[in-house]
Amino acid sequence: MTNPKIVLIGAGSVVFTQGLLADLFAFPELKTARIALHDIDAERLATAEAAARYIAERRGADAHITAHADRRAALDGADFVINLVQIGMGEATRTDFEIPARHGVRQTIGDTLGVGGIFRALRTFPFLKALGEDIAAVCPGAWLLNYTNPMAMNVQYLTAATGLTRVVGLCHSVYWTMHDLCALLKVPFDEITYRAAGVNHQAWVLRFEHDGTDLYPRLDALFAENEQLRRRVRVDMYRRLGHYPTETSEHSSEYVPWYLHHDSEIERLRLPIGAYLGIVDENVAAYERTRDDLAAGACIDVEGTMEYAPQIIHSIVTGTPRTVYGNVPNHGLIENLPAHGVVEVPCLVDRSGVQPTRAGALPPQLAALNRTYLSMNDLVVRAALEDEPRHIRHAAMTDPATAAALRVEQIWELCDDMVRAHAERLQPGLRATLGS
Repeated sequence: MTNPKIVLIGAGSVVFTQGLLADLFAFPELKTARIALHDIDAERLATAEAAARYIAERRGADAHITAHADRRAALDGADFVINLVQIGMGEATRTDFEIPARHGVRQTIGDTLGVGGIFRALRTFPFLKALGEDIAAVCPGAWLLNYTNPMAMNVQYLTAATGLTRVVGLCHSVYWTMHDLCALLKVPFDEITYRAAGVNHQAWVLRFEHDGTDLYPRLDALFAENEQLRRRVRVDMYRRLGHYPTETSEHSSEYVPWYLHHDSEIERLRLPIGAYLGIVDENVAAYERTRDDLAAGACIDVEGTMEYAPQIIHSIVTGTPRTVYGNVPNHGLIENLPAHGVVEVPCLVDRSGVQPTRAGALPPQLAALNRTYLSMNDLVVRAALEDEPRHIRHAAMTDPATAAALRVEQIWELCDDMVRAHAERLQPGLRATLGS
C-alpha cells in the first residue's frame, strides 16, 4: 500500500486532529499520504485544513490534503477512516450534566456509562449507522478507527448495525496508565513488561514487571506510605480489588456504586463533580487559539501525541509489527465476559491488520464489574437496534452509579427529561416519554 488515503471524520476537533497528523507525518512512509478532512462545520473544517497544511510543512511532509463538506466525497477510496465526531458538541454535553444533576445524579465525566454515556451513545448511533453505510458503499475495505465515546457501546453498535468487520476502538488510557505508574516508581517505561485487559475505561493491569520482577509489591509499599496517593478512587479500587484500573479516578468513580452518592467519599477521594464541563470549555478555547493563530500566521503546536491510530496505519502500510490496545467484539477473547460485548485487549498489528489476542479469564472480582458494565452497554445498543425505548430506562436502572442515587421511578423520570432534551438527535422510535 503506497500513499494510503486517510480520512478524518470530525476533523473540526482541531486539537486532536493536530496531534494525529503530527504523529502520522512523523513516519517517513506516511509523509506522502492522502489526507481527507471532513466536518459539517465550515469554519472548523477550514481551520483543520489550515492546521493540516501547516503541520505537513513543519514535518517536511508532501501529503495531498483535501477538505470536504460532503462525507462520501471524503471517504471515496479510503484505506483508513478515523472517527472523531462528537454529536451535539458542548451544548449536548452540558445537557448530559445539568439534567441529571437536577435529579440528584452526580457525574464527573459522563461519556462512558451512566446517564451521560447512555444519551451520548443514543445521539451518536444514527450518525454511526450513516457512516457505516457510506463506508460500505465507497470504501468497503477501509479500517474504521473509532475515537468517539462511549467507546464500547459505539463499537458494539457499529458491528451489529452496519456489518462492518474492520472496526477497532482506540483509547490511550492503558498506555498513559502504564506511563504514569512507571513515573511513580521511577522505572523506565521502555524497560517494563505489562499486560492489561477488561473493558474500555475499566480495564485492569494484570501484569506489571521490570526485568522479570513483579512491580506490584513496590506499588503497594508506595501507596502504604503515601496518604495523598491513597486519596484517589483508582488507588482505593486497586487496594480492594488487587489489580490497578486503567482509567483516571474521575472516570472510574462513575462505573461503580460506591463513591459518587456519598459526600464523605467525594471529599475523601477528592472527586471533582462536573469536571468534564471544564474540559469542554478548555477544548473550545484551544480551538479558538489555533484558529486565531493560523489566521495571524503565528506558530501552532506540531507535537505528536503517541496515539494508536497513526501506529496502526504505519504497521498495516509497512508491515512493522506492533502491539496496541484495541476495543473489539469479545468472541471469546476474555472467556468470562459476554461474547457479544466489546472488550479492550492487546492487539498485534502488521500488514495483516489488527489481530486481537486472547486474554483468557479475568480474576472473578474484575469480571463481575466488567459484566455489569457490558450489561448496561447491551441494553443501550438493544434500545437502538430494536427501537425499544424501555431499554433506555432498563440501562439506567442497571447502571451502578445511577441506581445508587435514585429510586426506580426517579430513574424513569430522569430518562423522560433526557429524551425530551435530546429528542431531535435520537432516532424517532426512541423519542417516547413513558412516565414513572
